[in-house]
Amino acid sequence: MGRRPAKCYRYCKNKPYIKSRFCRGVPDSKIRIFDVGRKRANVDEFPLAVHLVCDEKENLSSEALEAARIVVNKYITTQCGKDNFHLRIRVHPFHVLRINKMLSCAGADRLQTGMRGAFGKPFGKVARVSIGQIVLSVRAKDTFESHVVEAIRRATFKFPGRMKIFVSKKWGFTDLFREEYLRLKAEGRLKDQGVHAKRLREHGPLFKDVV
Repeated sequence: MGRRPAKCYRYCKNKPYIKSRFCRGVPDSKIRIFDVGRKRANVDEFPLAVHLVCDEKENLSSEALEAARIVVNKYITTQCGKDNFHLRIRVHPFHVLRINKMLSCAGADRLQTGMRGAFGKPFGKVARVSIGQIVLSVRAKDTFESHVVEAIRRATFKFPGRMKIFVSKKWGFTDLFREEYLRLKAEGRLKDQGVHAKRLREHGPLFKDVV
């Protein structure tokens, strides 16, 4: 028996049902890699950030997330090179789907009991997303903006429902607008955190050399 189509599990109907000691035998998620490309690149190298935002409350299957990751990675690697971007999948499939398997062979009515004991067995995993939630983000150099947007546009075809593409006004994966980032960097008020940067606050413990 093959997989049920995603339309059977598209909507968030029930409470979150996660893998636990009560819910065992859950198949592994299809997506195992959430960061692709040059993920260790410093925050200064990739100022551009483009986001794919979900516009519906729905479930996104791990298979769909993996398909989107592959298509974005392949297109940007071909057009820009494998060291000129960093893709991050921002949602994780924790919700477990269930299936009540029904026999469809001859004589099935003698073997199965209809709706008796109808609580299903674990079948797959999905990520529950809400309206306005970011599904994936790509940071790159400004010169590759058109290629990044096209790659994410191709990824939208892997998901059900409405998806929107936003070119961020902020610097990379930081929470600072570009002008503010450059100003704080010039003033020496940024702490480099690798992939992102943190603003140094003006309150807190005094330094030892301050009397």
